[in-house]
Amino acid sequence: MARPTNLRQSLPSLRRVIGYFWPYVRQEKPLLFGSFFAMFLAIGFQLLEPWPLKFIFDYLILGTLPSSPNLQVLSSLNQQMLLIASSALLVVATACRALADYRSTIGFALIGNRVLTQIRGKLYRHLQRLSLNFHNESKDGDVVVRMISDVGMLKEVAVTAFLPMLGDALVLLGMFGIMLALQWQLALISLAVLPLFFLTSERLSKRIQEVSRQQRQREGAMATTAAESIGAIKTVQALALEESFAHSFSSQNQKSLKDGVKAKRLQARLERSVDILTALATAMVVYMGARFITLGVLSPGDLIVFMAYLKSAFKPIKNFAKYTGRLAKASASGERIIELFEQEVEIKESPRAKGTGRVKPDIRFDNVSFRYKTGKDILKNLSFEVRAGERIALVGASGNGKSSLLSLIPRLYDPSQGRILLGGLDIRGYTLNSLRGQMSMVLQESQLFGMTVKENICLGLTNISPEELLQATLLANAHEFIMQLPNAYDTVLGERGATLSGGQRQRLAIARAALRKAPILLLDEPTAGLDEENERLVLEALERLSKDITTFWVTHDLKVAAKADRIFVIENGQLLEAGSHDNLLLQKGRYASLYYLQQGKLQEPSYAFAN
Repeated sequence: MARPTNLRQSLPSLRRVIGYFWPYVRQEKPLLFGSFFAMFLAIGFQLLEPWPLKFIFDYLILGTLPSSPNLQVLSSLNQQMLLIASSALLVVATACRALADYRSTIGFALIGNRVLTQIRGKLYRHLQRLSLNFHNESKDGDVVVRMISDVGMLKEVAVTAFLPMLGDALVLLGMFGIMLALQWQLALISLAVLPLFFLTSERLSKRIQEVSRQQRQREGAMATTAAESIGAIKTVQALALEESFAHSFSSQNQKSLKDGVKAKRLQARLERSVDILTALATAMVVYMGARFITLGVLSPGDLIVFMAYLKSAFKPIKNFAKYTGRLAKASASGERIIELFEQEVEIKESPRAKGTGRVKPDIRFDNVSFRYKTGKDILKNLSFEVRAGERIALVGASGNGKSSLLSLIPRLYDPSQGRILLGGLDIRGYTLNSLRGQMSMVLQESQLFGMTVKENICLGLTNISPEELLQATLLANAHEFIMQLPNAYDTVLGERGATLSGGQRQRLAIARAALRKAPILLLDEPTAGLDEENERLVLEALERLSKDITTFWVTHDLKVAAKADRIFVIENGQLLEAGSHDNLLLQKGRYASLYYLQQGKLQEPSYAFAN
């Protein structure tokens, strides 16, 4: 999709952003109407402010009688009363304008912040629903910058740019209408510089937007570099890569600084150009106004009103230059947010999908093929049935589709062909929460979060009793090491469980799976990389956890696979062999050759799917 190159071309994307805002803005109708009412009051009082000075000059100092029937009442006032009334009117108009302006500013700011909060929440939920295809291809740091920083920048559109521009536009219309009524020739002269303003604004705002977009992209790259290097700090320090990553980050940081300075310089140039145009217009009005006074077609008080309006009018015009720059910067952020919102949710629920309690955990693959967005088929025409409570080991060389097969069962991906049935029903017939509620999963690197041990184990579950928690951790061989932590179950873990060993993290993940009490268990290399003692503890825990529930275990350890009810050998995305350990050895096929290749190198674990 072609990116807009100037502010006018970016308006469609801004309209799309406002479209996302509008459902939430409608919820703020009372506050919105109140804020607009206060803004209109402020505009009315602002238009009234110069008139007391006109009364003082024309009717008090010069002694000219009012020509308008509406102002004849002023001729009945003596000089003292006229001076007091004019001064009081000036104070009241200014005070009322300030109060109304304050109310509208607070109201619009509150609306903007509420909308911002809800939009950010909506975006976060949308990101969670996007498929693994999107998350695998995206950079986490850039996505976080879009969700936090870019969404914050969008407030510039609604609160600090769009609404003030609307108010300033109404002020200008009111002032210009009064100026036309007072002296139309002088009013037209004051507008002579507007074409120069719009040309300057159009040219510079285009450059501001381009530089701002580039700056936002660099900040996304910086966030990605920081997230990756800090997330892998152990590797970075072990390989002495600190200077390398610091240099990369510093380079991006300097480029972002240059872009930011360039954008500010362009914005300052735009604002100073308006200053010059304001001075030019003022000089023209003073010159022509003085001539009109000498000709008797304009009073000194009228010229004072003109000058006050002109000064006030060019302040909004000057603000237009500032707001134009803000809108240009916000449109760059808006595009990045819209890109996320326009990412299609690939894993969709059918309108007829049903939620359900526990279902019979038998699984059938019916001619299933699967490929990632780009590339050839990872799985090809897989068909098999797994009975409730059966334990299946998935073996084969890396890259042959075992983990992909596992990911299809909870619909982390959808097959490109065929269907998967759970309890006799296509898994797309269940709601995602209902389907995934039937399953527990333990991965090679189990994810822990920066919260307490108890919160990590009970993640997503409520009303867990202390007895249930203890039972789960005892099953997972985790209770003993948990009690040795500084605050036991209330110990706050480091990010991703960095303060624990790999085996301890796996045992917490097993405890989490045990608490779910799901009828289907998905295991993806849960013992990979563990030392012998931790492997023994994890295998012992998994033996207890997998008892009498449907289990899929991806493993390269054929001594573990040998204890499964059936073994599926996956090669080149196809089901090459299937059967029990003994039957596959008798077939003397691929499994047998892999098993005998490992036999002299590994000792059988004490616990592994023991029958």
